[in-house]
Amino acid sequence: MSTKTSQEEQRAGAEIIHGAEECYNHSLTLLHELGFPRGVLPLKDLEECGLVRGTGYVWMKQKAPYEHYFVGSNTLVRYDREVTAYIEKGKMKKMSGVKSKQFLLWVPIVEMSIEEAAPRNIYFKTPMGIGRSFPITAFMDEDEKNKYLEQVKA
Repeated sequence: MSTKTSQEEQRAGAEIIHGAEECYNHSLTLLHELGFPRGVLPLKDLEECGLVRGTGYVWMKQKAPYEHYFVGSNTLVRYDREVTAYIEKGKMKKMSGVKSKQFLLWVPIVEMSIEEAAPRNIYFKTPMGIGRSFPITAFMDEDEKNKYLEQVKA
């Protein structure tokens, strides 16, 4: 089976959105529905994004690869031109196109998850099954962080 055919099969029946602003808004809505903070996928200059609701397959294409430094977790993350995943509430799995710099190596991130019952941490997993968790607040913008902290205090 060719890659083209496989990709076409994965994307069959997809809702496809084009344009930077439309894709950005769609990605924020999707992250919110999944329970993730807005800052966890800070993709830039999105050209296309898609979602196959039946399978949970998503993709986001940006004009060029992008590196982002997360101050809250002290990590540098590289997002390829295309990022893909299968999604469900509180989880993105079988991810491609995301790498985290650990020491001197770029390590692929294949899954991220958040516990729905007590969303305090986000857990990131590598293909070897090894992972790390970080406080959810490390990936929140100021508005999200303030709302979250008010909820935790209540």
